[in-house]
Amino acid sequence: MPSLKAIRSRIASVKNTQKITRAMKLVAAARLRRAQEQVIAARPYARALGEVIAEVAARAGDDAHPLLVTRTERKVELIVMTSDRGLAGAFNSSVNRAAERFTYERGADLEHIGLAVIGRKGRDYLRRRKVNIVRELAGVTSPTALARAQEVAAQVIADYAAGRTDAVYLVYNEFKSAMTQKVQVERLLPVLPAELAGPARTGDLAYEPTRAEVLDALLPLHVRVQLYRALLESIASEFGARMSAMDSATNNAREMISKLSLDYNRARQATITKELLEIIGGAEALKG
Repeated sequence: MPSLKAIRSRIASVKNTQKITRAMKLVAAARLRRAQEQVIAARPYARALGEVIAEVAARAGDDAHPLLVTRTERKVELIVMTSDRGLAGAFNSSVNRAAERFTYERGADLEHIGLAVIGRKGRDYLRRRKVNIVRELAGVTSPTALARAQEVAAQVIADYAAGRTDAVYLVYNEFKSAMTQKVQVERLLPVLPAELAGPARTGDLAYEPTRAEVLDALLPLHVRVQLYRALLESIASEFGARMSAMDSATNNAREMISKLSLDYNRARQATITKELLEIIGGAEALKG
């Protein structure tokens, strides 16, 4: 059995760890609240814009704009959204596994898969797997998410319009609740047209000023908005996962402290009993 001093040191160490995990939980909870509000505010606009773009794509046809052109998928870009820090449960590992599974399952059918990795955890993991990382981006937070989305969108749009990629996919954690995040693999480009039924299936829309100018404004906006929404989803999911992980760590520390305290009391009682037996034995020896 460990000595009393060793058990006391262990209890003190676990208590210090518990203070850290409790503080990290509170910080994550406070930041989650703000991130969740941003996600809830961004979803309706992104959804409505996606529906409008899908209908425009269905009516205009894939030859109306370079971002609507559908090509046989040979060169694919995968945008992987992770975090810069760990201690968030399975948040990063689930996205990394999904990206790795995508490259494994689709690699044989494609000429090229390029990964644009957002977050240091994804970068470090995928580097060890020797995959083709075409661009890296770190330090994405809620205040910088919009600027980062615009930066990535500009690169993605340029590559697709020039024919350097045939499709662009997103891999990220969709925020469901503080306890639940779901990994999503979504196609960003080309834009999927909506399925129109009945008389609405035929005939284009009336554009003002021109169709080219409207599509040049709407389609890049759609890409930026969807990237921005996905980044917000990922950031909120990270805080939710970290809050849950730190809550579990705090509870585990509490249980460990209880167990160590019990071990300490047992060891202390054993020491006292041993000392009493030695005193009684010595007294009996003196009597004899």
